[in-house]
Amino acid sequence: MAHIVRAAPWATPGSTGSADGLAEASEVATAALRLDIAEAAALIGHLSRPPAGRKWTALTTDGGVVMASTSTKDTDDAEDPAGHIDLLAVHPSAQGQGRGRALVRAAEEWLAGQGVRQVRFAGNTPCYAWPGIDVRYTAAACLAERLGYERYSVVWNMTADLSVDLSVEDDLEQLARHGVTVHAAGDDRERVTAFVREHFNDSWAWEAARAAGVHYGERDGRVLGFAAWGARPAWFGPTGTAPDARGLGLGRVLLRRCLADQRAAGQADAQIGWVGPLRFYSRAVGARAERVFWLYRRDLA
Repeated sequence: MAHIVRAAPWATPGSTGSADGLAEASEVATAALRLDIAEAAALIGHLSRPPAGRKWTALTTDGGVVMASTSTKDTDDAEDPAGHIDLLAVHPSAQGQGRGRALVRAAEEWLAGQGVRQVRFAGNTPCYAWPGIDVRYTAAACLAERLGYERYSVVWNMTADLSVDLSVEDDLEQLARHGVTVHAAGDDRERVTAFVREHFNDSWAWEAARAAGVHYGERDGRVLGFAAWGARPAWFGPTGTAPDARGLGLGRVLLRRCLADQRAAGQADAQIGWVGPLRFYSRAVGARAERVFWLYRRDLA
């Protein structure tokens, strides 16, 4: 379902390739994505390994790359898929020459060929780079608006400073009094993934299955909650607790266990992606709202 197309200058489709295309895209992304330099190459690889059945493409031109994909999760209709611009990057030395515009139009053309009638600058979960356009990538937001995209939502990340106290010993004792134990998932990860699929959704289950690390709580052999990190490179999430296990403090412990793993992996801070409960993360680890994303969409003619 996936292919990488090398576009001639100004995104006229040309010959195809794979390894070379990925390497070139990674080089461009690393140079262009100044807010995500450490993760840029990993994001290219991440987006090239989406869930089975997802249609996606990467179009490259001299100094630029765009990655796009389709999804039916927003429409509930396989005959009417939504289109997503997953990543757009133009090397600093090639900016201001129309490459970004040409690549977006080339992606739109490919998406239209897949039956897409609406294209979005919005994360195509569960395999995405960002929820939308980070407002600090102002040139990208201006390009989207210039090409006729309308802003329809705003979401945010929180940043957790990993130098803070992440100890959980007292919390574990409290959980033990309720018969709850906490573990790092290993060979039993499929059992945790099944819990995520049953209590939450398939998207989170896909992420939990592929995350760099997963921690979970259980009682009497029954999984009660989970937290994952590294499903999207270097970020925390997803996480969730069964309704009948909320209020025990399990979510706080699982969060801290994951963040401790990320610190051990060499990270100084962690992004908590696409945040809902601001107050929980602020109280649990002192996380602060920081990265803000605008979501855009445009109907194709």
